[in-house]
Amino acid sequence: SSRAPARPAAPRASAGDASPSVDYFATDKRPVILFDGVCNLCNGGVNFALDMDPPGKLRFAALQSTAGRALLRRAGRDPDDISSIVLVEEDAAFVKSDAVLRIATYFSANPLFPFAGTLGPVVPGFIRDAFYDAVADNRYELLGIKDECRLGDDRFDDRFVQ
Repeated sequence: SSRAPARPAAPRASAGDASPSVDYFATDKRPVILFDGVCNLCNGGVNFALDMDPPGKLRFAALQSTAGRALLRRAGRDPDDISSIVLVEEDAAFVKSDAVLRIATYFSANPLFPFAGTLGPVVPGFIRDAFYDAVADNRYELLGIKDECRLGDDRFDDRFVQ
């Protein structure tokens, strides 16, 4: 399965990481989507998610950012692993196609997305993840990369975790 239990404790900074220990859910319980900040396909996905989530139920952080690395650790993943989108909720984490389907359940701009997110697990995970991996493994070739990581957007300051 692509679901990984999140550690309930706040993430701890490693010896090689200058960031202090931060609990990104202490004052804001909204889930965080971790995305590849230099990937044009991924940044397009963030723009789409911002459009589909007008009430702001979701937050975002680049996988390469300090917050992204800490949240990867919290989700039990290698902080250098940028191979998959990750949705980190307060008590759970989802990767690959499970993350995409779970994210869809938060979209309120179109009622088909929450419905698809709920029914999507009917398709076996290994099939969904094979398709996900084919796209993810070729994402830079499909739409290219940015010179620098997207860390935020002035219009949505409260939605990007720094």
